[in-house]
Amino acid sequence: MSDKRLAVHPVAAAEARAQRKVSETGLSVLDAVENRRSIRRFLPDPVPSDIIRKILTAAARAPSGTNFQPWNVHVVVGETRDRLARAVTAAAEAGERSDEYAYAPTPIPEPYLSRRRQVGYALYSLYGIERTDYESRKRAMLRNFEFFGAPMGLFFTMENSLLHGSWLDCGMFMQNVMILARAFGLETCPQQAWCEYGRVVHEQLNIPDTHVVLSGMAIGKSDPSAPENSLISGRIEVSQFTQFHE
Repeated sequence: MSDKRLAVHPVAAAEARAQRKVSETGLSVLDAVENRRSIRRFLPDPVPSDIIRKILTAAARAPSGTNFQPWNVHVVVGETRDRLARAVTAAAEAGERSDEYAYAPTPIPEPYLSRRRQVGYALYSLYGIERTDYESRKRAMLRNFEFFGAPMGLFFTMENSLLHGSWLDCGMFMQNVMILARAFGLETCPQQAWCEYGRVVHEQLNIPDTHVVLSGMAIGKSDPSAPENSLISGRIEVSQFTQFHE
């Protein structure tokens, strides 16, 4: 007589495993993605090293063309975090910008400029900062370099000899990190702002010149009392960015 336990359909088994994961974490994949947001004020609670290792281990399952796995991660905490924050803040206040790469074209064309302004104005409103209050806007920007109070920062790099495919791979890896963090009760804020002072980041973290710093990222527990953490940036409708070819 055959053992019916061996006849479990693979799809059903996968769904059962997914359901167990949901019950364990209280967070579905859909919820983890749809409700992710960039957090701009964190609690000081430390992130255990074993948790970040679990997140990075799972995130490394990201797709990678021909299995390059081009990503490198620098985890900063404690005095290293504080020293880096001081150094980059000083460079920003002195106007010593050193971009790792061009993030956007100059000038920024429409509709991208309007989208950027919309989220910027919404954030300053939550901060309680008037559009013409440039000093307060500058101080708000400099909070990037305090990791918005997060106890841990991540920096993502790859060899600068690699091409566009590896940028795709690293982007998918970073997205995995942000989604997986939520399964452990953590939130994140990807911070390309650090790349505007790439020279200082390289020096402080001993990142070789053969590597490009792709982005920083703050990670920790969200401060639920912070108004700025309620910001949900808008997204255009699927019909505006999708064409179905039938």
